[in-house]
Amino acid sequence: MKASYFPGCTLKNKATHLDIYARKCADVLGVTLEEIEEWQCCGGVFTTSKDEVATKLSSVRALKEAKAKNQPLITVCSACHNVIKQTNHAMEDTQFADKVNRYMGEDAYDGSATVYHYLEMLRDLVGFDKIKEKVVNPLTGKKIGAYYGCLLLRPNKVMQMDDPENPQIMEDFIRAIGAEPVVYAYRNECCGGYIAMEDPQSAKKKSNRVTECAQIAGAEMIVTACPLCKYNLVKNGSELPVIYFTELLAEALGVKEVSNE
Repeated sequence: MKASYFPGCTLKNKATHLDIYARKCADVLGVTLEEIEEWQCCGGVFTTSKDEVATKLSSVRALKEAKAKNQPLITVCSACHNVIKQTNHAMEDTQFADKVNRYMGEDAYDGSATVYHYLEMLRDLVGFDKIKEKVVNPLTGKKIGAYYGCLLLRPNKVMQMDDPENPQIMEDFIRAIGAEPVVYAYRNECCGGYIAMEDPQSAKKKSNRVTECAQIAGAEMIVTACPLCKYNLVKNGSELPVIYFTELLAEALGVKEVSNE
């Protein structure tokens, strides 16, 4: 199976090993990730104003390329995924789409591409049962708390990944690689990443609430799908290791290199 792939800025700069893990794991699971040509930053955040067009153009170009190849578009970073998924949904509005398409001066795009987060790819296209079969290094005995943050799940009407109040996709992923998921109260609450510059103390309070809650519930580590969440939790003094999900998957599938640890 082939899929178009949007790695995003963080995985091409500060977290290149996470991109490498995503590609290697996909190969093991029978998915070829074809990187979007000349992709640009997704925009960082989704601007809800319908008058704002420019920040959405790079996402639209990526969506158009995937649609032209008749491939799903796979994202790994939850922030990129949120922006691209919301942009795709916005393009279903014919008036907004007309404005964007006239601005771009290219063939029209109507929001009909299919967008998957890598976790959804694992669940919906590969299947967790197949992942279990491919695991060569099961993480048996490890108690892992999934941290969703806010961008994977909301707004639910658009993202439609899982139940925003009681998500299961990351817990199912943890089980598939042989570990034990730990469910805790703040796993789908914001870590404060977007207010870290303006109000670092509030961001620290939010982050600490997440990690302390996970630790009290018995987690030995936290797994996340958002590079910003990972950075924020670690920066604010998490006593638990915070690991990106592709790194854990690479370890379980036997493709994680010691030199990247």
